[in-house]
Amino acid sequence: MPRSTRAQFPEDFRWGVSTSALQIEGGTDADGRRPSVWDTFATEPGHIRNGDTPAVACDHYHHWEEDLDLVKALGVGAYRFSVSWPRILPTGTGAVNKAGLAFYDRLVDGLLERGIEPWLTLYHWDLPQPLEDAGGWPRRDTALAFAGFADVVSRRLGDRVKRWITHNEPWCSTVKGYYEGEFAPGKRDLAAAMQATHHVLLSHGLALPVLRANVADARCGIALSLHPIHTASGSEADRLAAIRHDGLRNRWFLDPLHGRGYPEDVLRALGAAAPTVSDGDLATIAGRTDFLGINYYFREIVADDPEGGPMRSRVVEAETSDVTGFGWEVYPEGLTELLLRVQRDYRPGPIAITENGATYPDEIGADGAIHDGRRAVYIHRHIDALRVAMDGGVDLAGYFVWSLLDNFEWAEGYSKRFGLVHVDFATQKRTLKQSGRWFADFLKG
Repeated sequence: MPRSTRAQFPEDFRWGVSTSALQIEGGTDADGRRPSVWDTFATEPGHIRNGDTPAVACDHYHHWEEDLDLVKALGVGAYRFSVSWPRILPTGTGAVNKAGLAFYDRLVDGLLERGIEPWLTLYHWDLPQPLEDAGGWPRRDTALAFAGFADVVSRRLGDRVKRWITHNEPWCSTVKGYYEGEFAPGKRDLAAAMQATHHVLLSHGLALPVLRANVADARCGIALSLHPIHTASGSEADRLAAIRHDGLRNRWFLDPLHGRGYPEDVLRALGAAAPTVSDGDLATIAGRTDFLGINYYFREIVADDPEGGPMRSRVVEAETSDVTGFGWEVYPEGLTELLLRVQRDYRPGPIAITENGATYPDEIGADGAIHDGRRAVYIHRHIDALRVAMDGGVDLAGYFVWSLLDNFEWAEGYSKRFGLVHVDFATQKRTLKQSGRWFADFLKG
């Protein structure tokens, strides 16, 4: 396939980079910030590789101006970032931490001064610890607290920020956090996890009218981690397993957001672990959005497994050597497939790829240059996949590379690097990588 060029995309297509507060900011006890569930989770032995913590991360809290200069140097028109709930509302509700909110004031002003459009994500997994202590996302009051948080942030920043994402990847903050135990808060309770998914989606719906009341011309959406689902073989058992797996992995979030309620086949499979849903909740969740964010990294190949959780399925590895540093298969055609499926089945309106990227071992040359050509190839192949999807009728609004900076990569600590910019975590020196230079050249045309 001929390689895509920027000229093949619409003039108003948003090209950007993404980050999240917990992963880059550091300053976890600075200026009134209190712990999040991830700060607590990281202090417990065995949770994070090498015992790493987000306490310093990229120290973006103090290096934000330098980092925004890097965003501008890339030539992107948009920057997607998240705000830290415990930095703004240290206990989750109640008194606002003025210093914390002022940090995002400065950040937004700095973006606009550099001609970069802010895309603000309200929640990227950093629940204030006091809310978790009170029951966390399985508790309905947390959804109400989130609506209050959305009100505080949008009242302060809504005169300048017009693009709002309520949640990033609800699957990770709920299923991986409350059922699989791999992410904060590290619980292993299926019923709690499913109730958490419902309350996260409910909080999204509750926040939408708040954002629109506070922000003139607000454009609101949510960012989901989605995967094309393939079968491990041609057997009927694997085919049915793939349908079940897709039900929990993809349809559980897409269906209620688009007015269909929760999938009946998943509810039957969950049985007593299915969430309690109050009257009016599903209508709230299906509130109007202006775009859908999709985070794409890999497909999932599924086999039947009677012992494989509620969906009686398991994900098997692809038979390929073309994998990232995470061991994830590089499969850009899956992005095209996924976009065509979502467009066909849900008609969501504009779609933005809010995350896409790869971790590879960076090679540091004798001159200090960071050689990561595989990352540049990965990004270009996925941009090619976008063009194919657009030719197929998908309404695409933008593409955001994950990530601007190497960062605290959740349970992997600092062992995995996704950045277009290399960060020396000992010195906080930033170095634009080969992939970053390539992306800047691509955007120049």
